[in-house]
Order: sequence, then C-alpha cells, then structure tokens
Amino acid sequence: MRISKLFIDQQVADHPLTQSIQARLDVPAIIVQDARQVHELVVSTPDPILSGKEILYLSRNQGAFFKRCPGTRNYTCCDYRILHIGTFCYMDCAYCILQTYFHPPVLEFFVNHEDLIAELNTVLAQKSIFRIGTGEFTDSMIWTLWTDVARLLVDHFAAQQHAVLELKTKTTAVEQLQDLNHNRKTIAAWSLNTPRIIRTEERGTAGLSARIDAAARCEKWGYPLAFHFDPLIIYDGCEQEYFHVIENLFSRLSAQNMVWISLGTLRFPPAMKPLIQKRFPDSKIVYAEFIRGRDGKMRYFKPLRIDLYRKIIECIRNHAPDIVVYLCMEDDEVWQKTLGFKPDDVGGLAHMLDMSAVKHCHLNLDTIA
Repeated sequence: MRISKLFIDQQVADHPLTQSIQARLDVPAIIVQDARQVHELVVSTPDPILSGKEILYLSRNQGAFFKRCPGTRNYTCCDYRILHIGTFCYMDCAYCILQTYFHPPVLEFFVNHEDLIAELNTVLAQKSIFRIGTGEFTDSMIWTLWTDVARLLVDHFAAQQHAVLELKTKTTAVEQLQDLNHNRKTIAAWSLNTPRIIRTEERGTAGLSARIDAAARCEKWGYPLAFHFDPLIIYDGCEQEYFHVIENLFSRLSAQNMVWISLGTLRFPPAMKPLIQKRFPDSKIVYAEFIRGRDGKMRYFKPLRIDLYRKIIECIRNHAPDIVVYLCMEDDEVWQKTLGFKPDDVGGLAHMLDMSAVKHCHLNLDTIA
C-alpha cells in the first residue's frame, strides 16, 4: 500500500487518532477545509480512480456508522449490516463497483471512533442477532497497516453475546488479530477466486495461497472463518479451476470451522463496461454473454449462472456436506435449481445465516429479546 499524499480535515486535525496515523505514515500532511479540496485534486489527474488509491483523507463521519446493506431490488438479500469505517480500497479489481460508487473515489478513513463505538453500543443494546461487517465500502483489513481499528472492534464484539463481526479481505494483513481474546465473535473472511482471475483482474491483491495461509493462521488463533466466491467469472476451463480452489481450501482448513460460503456471479451496472474497457484494456470479463437483470445490472444469462452454481455447490458438498452455502443476490428460481430449496423454505436467508452464526460463534439466544 502506497500513500503518496495525506489530507486531514480541519475538524479532526487535533484528534488523537489523526496524530497516531500521521506518526505511523510519516507522510507530509495537508490540512483542508472540506472534502472538495481533495476531490478536485483527484479528478484533475489522468486516472482519478488510481490516484484516489494513493491519497488518504482523514475525516469525521458526519452520518451514520451503522447501515443496512444496500442489497439489490428483486433479488434475495441476506440482511447484512454494515459498520462504515471508511471508503474505497488500495487494491484495484477490474469488476469493483467502488470504481463508480464514490465520486470521486478516495481512500477516506473516519477517525471519530468514539462516535462509532457509541452508535454500536446503541445497536447492540437492542438484543437482536446481528451480522455486521466492515467490508462493504472498503476492504476490512487494509486499515490495520496504520490503525488499530481491527483490535478495537474485535475487543468490543468479544464483550457481548448476540452479534458477530465479519472482517472480509483480499489481503494477508491479519497480524493485528493475533493474541486477541476474540471470544469467537469475529469471523475472519476472504474473497476467493481462481489464480487466473486474481492474476489478471485483481491487481494488488494477495495470491490465492497467501489468502488461504492467512486464513489458516486465523483458524489457529481460534477464529471462525467464512469465504466468498463473488464474483464467479465464467471463462473456458473455469469450472476445473474453481474446483481446484475448493480442493485447496478444504485441504488446508476445517469445514467444521467455516460459518458460511457465499456464491455470486459477475454483475455490474452497464455504465461500468466502458470504464473497465478503458482501465483494464486486457480484461475479457465484459465480453461474455450478458443480459440486463431485473435490478438493471448486467448479469450472465440465467442458465449459465445456474449451471456454474450447480457444479460449484456439488464440489463444495463433496468436501463438506453440511456447510452453509448461500447465493448472493439471486432469485427463488436460481435457489431452487441450484440448492434445492428457496430461502423462505428455511425461514428466510437472514434466519439461515443467523442460526449458523449462533452455532459457530457461540451466540447466546437467551439474551435475544
């Protein structure tokens, strides 16, 4: 990770966390009045997306830290909750929606953790099961290179009995998780893909073996694990390559310690196609057989999605018959034809995942309202 410029909002210039990050980065800092000064600099560069990955902006989150997953209309959502610690990512994946989600995209980190913890305490006081993650608008672990945010959150979740924190990453930056008394309330999670896709479409990410090695370290430290094959990308020979990933995964890690595995195929807003073509001229992922889905996103033709899901689910089941597998943003027909049931048949997707979290993370149902 390379930070070439550090900008600090004047509101947080004297914040202790701001000063701590400055000391760790050792990059000259520029105090700004507001975000517009940072955004104007980024948009003036030839590749604002790439430039935004090297500029860190420290600010105060003026909105809510705790959010619902935006999901996708007309497709089943898992009712995930987001803890909004920062935005964007230094890694550069061709398919990443964050390229168009933020305007312009900038690495922004919120330093007012006192407000984050206060809001989180209010949420946890509701005594409901919550699955909470920090990896929706950013990678969960990149910030551990110069902050203690993972330690802060792991310690906080360990002290309660009815919510889990999922830290999802494509890095190997797990050192901060070692020697923490996590009480199995934090799930260490990785996005996985084939070595070919990692090499060609996921610039700056850790390799497959390195990700699994990091997961093995977390398992040794007692963390429950989760994995996300999203996006699955269709290309000649992809099935066998995904099978090899799955075989590698289960040869290194215990299926009994995996809370869930999610599957989702490549999807993107139509406006992303020219952006991917421009920024990743060697990429072939946008030239497959797509249709516009009910959410307006480009998706593989449904029979192609179903065929790939079936094959991958069968491979997973051969290694771990009882593991919880779910689909990200698919409809009932796809669920029925790939997993053999619809979410409503088991009380809903959210309930299915909640119960898996209860089982693997030792949540106490007696504390639930």
